[in-house]
Amino acid sequence: MTSVHIRPAATADADTIAPLFDAYRQFYEQAPDLAGARAFIAERLEREESVILLALDGTQTAVGFCQLYPTFCSVEAAPIYTLYDLFVSPSARKTGAGRSLLLAAEATAHAHGKVRMDLTTAHTNTTAQKLYESLGWTLDTVFRAYNKRISA
Repeated sequence: MTSVHIRPAATADADTIAPLFDAYRQFYEQAPDLAGARAFIAERLEREESVILLALDGTQTAVGFCQLYPTFCSVEAAPIYTLYDLFVSPSARKTGAGRSLLLAAEATAHAHGKVRMDLTTAHTNTTAQKLYESLGWTLDTVFRAYNKRISA
């Protein structure tokens, strides 16, 4: 396991996160768009609409990130985080970066008074599913997720 340092991202990190975010989007079959990725990340950071945790290797190279969106659970009447994005560059996989990001996300959620974190992943992303389950995440077998695309 390689030494990985996790820290909260700041607005100045948008250029560093953008290539990772663009690669994450490509993993989910989106067209490459580095400028769009940078703009999206910069806006989230500038508006403080999300918390982004950045994984750095021993040479201080960014190798991964996760993005947490604050929201609420009406049923529990409590604040939660949605862990919407988690990505580790292919060259840094199996180094503990993903595990470190998830543990840092949990610590951040606890520090910010969140009672739960939710995430979704592709049915085919079995490697990530094994990691989540090894850290105590449980598969939701009660609720079914739906979405509907709204045209602007």
